[in-house]
Amino acid sequence: MKRNLTMLLIVVAAFTLVLAGCGAKDNTSAGSEPSEGGDGKKVYTVGTEATFAPFESLDDKGNIVGIDVDVLQAIADEMGFEVEWKNIGWEPVFQTVKNGEINIGGSGITITEDRQQTFDFTEPYYESQLLIVVKEDSKIKSLAELKDKKVSVQINATGHMAAKKLQGESSKNIMAYDTQPIAIQEMLNGNVDAAIGDNAVVYEYIKAHPKDKLKVIKDDAFEKEYYGFMVQKGNKELLDLLNEGLQKIKENGKLKEITGSDFK
Repeated sequence: MKRNLTMLLIVVAAFTLVLAGCGAKDNTSAGSEPSEGGDGKKVYTVGTEATFAPFESLDDKGNIVGIDVDVLQAIADEMGFEVEWKNIGWEPVFQTVKNGEINIGGSGITITEDRQQTFDFTEPYYESQLLIVVKEDSKIKSLAELKDKKVSVQINATGHMAAKKLQGESSKNIMAYDTQPIAIQEMLNGNVDAAIGDNAVVYEYIKAHPKDKLKVIKDDAFEKEYYGFMVQKGNKELLDLLNEGLQKIKENGKLKEITGSDFK
């Protein structure tokens, strides 16, 4: 009886391990595959941080709108698939794409060598450059002058990288926030001397806040940046699909119509 009970426990334990293994496999791969819409088209989920106007923001009805939304929709129309946008925040975009919980990252994401170690990116669809934002009466005129100043940035965005390159990785003068608008607001509140952010986003903020007395500083020390849509490393099928669609909207003029840029 004791021997039979021991054998039974061994069998149950082995079966439990098999189920656990199967479950782990399912959880890893489930999110990386697109779902299927009612019309039979594949539906890819897109993660974003919708405070990055004009690339993505929320309209009065809570819908995610902007350049990234329009560009990806144009690609989807060309290639015959659908997209479902999810406003999940800047940092979670990277983690969920990496884990396969989200198919595509679309949030004005700059293609960098460091990010390419972990993710795959489409060909670029937009050229950008960082700007410095200060109060109208500020005497700051260049990036070099921020070496020992307090600077606000969006966390882990390229402005954050530029600030760390200037001041050092462990600088206590760099204040990183969840969104670019908050970073600019902190500068207006007097908590930092300057903010660093992408040009289109900075100009959109100024356009939306005409009463804020702001000054923009351009500096050639900032390198050109290029935005791309991000997918899980090794997802060649989706990457090729996006790149083919992107090439088509470059050729037919749709990309220029959406972005207002001649970038090719």
